[in-house]
Amino acid sequence: MVGSLSLPATVNGQISFVRNVSNKGTVAAPFLELGVNARAEAMGGAYVAQYGNVDMMYWNPAGLMGVEGIGLSFSNIEWLAETSFQYAAATVPLYGLNSMLGVSFTTLGVPQQDVRDYDGSLTGERYDARDFALGLTFATSLTEKISVGGSAKYIHQRIWSEKAIGMALDFGIHYQTPIEGLSMGTSLSNFGGNMSMDGKNLKEIIDPDPINQGVNDIPVSYETSGYPLPQLFRFGLAYQRDFGDIHTMTAIDVMHPTASTESINLGTEFGLRDIVFIRAGYQNLFERGQVNGLTLGAGVLAKIQSRQQLQFDYAWSDWGRLGRAHRVSMSIQL
Repeated sequence: MVGSLSLPATVNGQISFVRNVSNKGTVAAPFLELGVNARAEAMGGAYVAQYGNVDMMYWNPAGLMGVEGIGLSFSNIEWLAETSFQYAAATVPLYGLNSMLGVSFTTLGVPQQDVRDYDGSLTGERYDARDFALGLTFATSLTEKISVGGSAKYIHQRIWSEKAIGMALDFGIHYQTPIEGLSMGTSLSNFGGNMSMDGKNLKEIIDPDPINQGVNDIPVSYETSGYPLPQLFRFGLAYQRDFGDIHTMTAIDVMHPTASTESINLGTEFGLRDIVFIRAGYQNLFERGQVNGLTLGAGVLAKIQSRQQLQFDYAWSDWGRLGRAHRVSMSIQL
C-alpha cells in the first residue's frame, strides 16, 4: 500500500505542512472501489438510486428489490496496467418473506511477473497477485415505496505468498418518492476493520547480536501495518421519464469516501423502445487530484417472454494518462 506523502516546508524559519492532499492509496482492498455493471459505469457511476437490477448488490443492496424471478449477471473489465477484473452475481426471490437473496463474487488479478533481488537482478522466480471478495446480500420491502438491504463480504488479498483477510458490511435504503419517476437511494459500503499482510516471506532467521557468539539463528516475523477498507457513503437521485417509445433516465450521486475527497457522479440514459440504449456520464466531479471523468456506453435489451430478458452492455471510461478502461456485462432475468 502506498499512501500520499506530504513533506514539511520551511517558511520564515517555521515549519509548514501541506494539507491539501487526498487519501489516495491509503486503504486496503482498493479493488472494492471498482464499479461493476457496464450500464452503471457508462452512466458515470451515478447508480445508487436505481432499482430492480441484480448488480445493485454492489451499488445499493436495497435496490435488489424489484428483480423479478431469478437474476444472473456477469461483468468483465479490461482494467488498467494489464490487470483483469471480473464480477458475477445471482439472485433468487424469497416469496414468502417478500424479500430477495443474492450472492456475488468479485476478483482482480495481476499477471505473473519476474521476481527481482535488491540489486534488480532476476531470481528466476515468478509471482502474481489476486484479490477477491465473496458477498451475501439480503433485501426486503418495508412498504410499497421503501426497501432496505444489507450485504456481508469476505475479502481476501494475496501478493505472491503474502495474504490479508477481512470482513465488511454494506447497507442501503431505496425510496420511491411521491413524484412519479423520481427515486432516492443511499448506501454505506465496506464498513469493516483494518487489513494487514502476513505470509512466509515475512519470516526470517537472523543474528540479532553478531558480537555475542551465543545468540544467533533467531526466528523473526515482520509485522506489516494495517490499513482500513475503502468505506464509501453514497446519496443519489434518479429521475425516469418516458415519451412514447423514448425512455430517458437522469441520475446524480454525491459521494463521501474515506479513500479520497468528496465528489459527484452524473449520468444519463436514452432508450428507444426499451431495446437500444445510449449512455453518458461523468465521474468524480470536484474530486481533488481527479484522474478519471468522461464515460460513454451502449446496451441492448432482448425480452424473451413476459419477464424473461437478456441484456448486453458496454462502457468506456477515460482515465487520462493511465489510459482507457473497457467494461462488458451481461445480465439474465428468468
